[in-house]
Amino acid sequence: MSGVAPGAGAAGPAPTSSRWPAPSLARRLAAFLYEGVLLFGVLMVAGGLYSVTTGMRHALQGQAGLQAFLFAVLGLYFVWFWTHGGQTVAMKAWHVRLVDAHGRAVGRGRALVRYLLAWLWFVPALAAAHLAGLQGGGSVYGLLAVGVLVYAALSLLHPERQFWHDVACGTRLVDARQHPVPRPAPR
Repeated sequence: MSGVAPGAGAAGPAPTSSRWPAPSLARRLAAFLYEGVLLFGVLMVAGGLYSVTTGMRHALQGQAGLQAFLFAVLGLYFVWFWTHGGQTVAMKAWHVRLVDAHGRAVGRGRALVRYLLAWLWFVPALAAAHLAGLQGGGSVYGLLAVGVLVYAALSLLHPERQFWHDVACGTRLVDARQHPVPRPAPR
């Protein structure tokens, strides 16, 4: 650690769990569930627009294109909200804010990396379902639910209770009631 006094420097002090505590895991999971409800509507509208503009007449026709389009729509949704105040609608409702490791607003590049790494919530369970030959229905959804809960519980192993994709990309979730709207990082 450098000899700079706490609070000195352009970036300011790095946040600590006592200064900007992470919201409780229960609150973060509630925001996660609420986000899923909201995204259902976003994806329905986006999927409808895709099917109308491409002339898609059957669910399996152009499935890869639809999946790529919806992946991009989700990316735009999250990156835009995270770079404009650090909160999606669900995060606002549950008082959760995304900031960088120094408590500043998250830039587009970091938000995009976080979006990509956040798929770690689902990839292990989806890979297990694929390897087990599961094709859908309750078994895949059950496996996804278990995978999400296990991934969320892994945050309890981090000293500041952060999710591991946040640790990897230099972001953190903070209690929005205790953390002011962050300023953008200097360019």
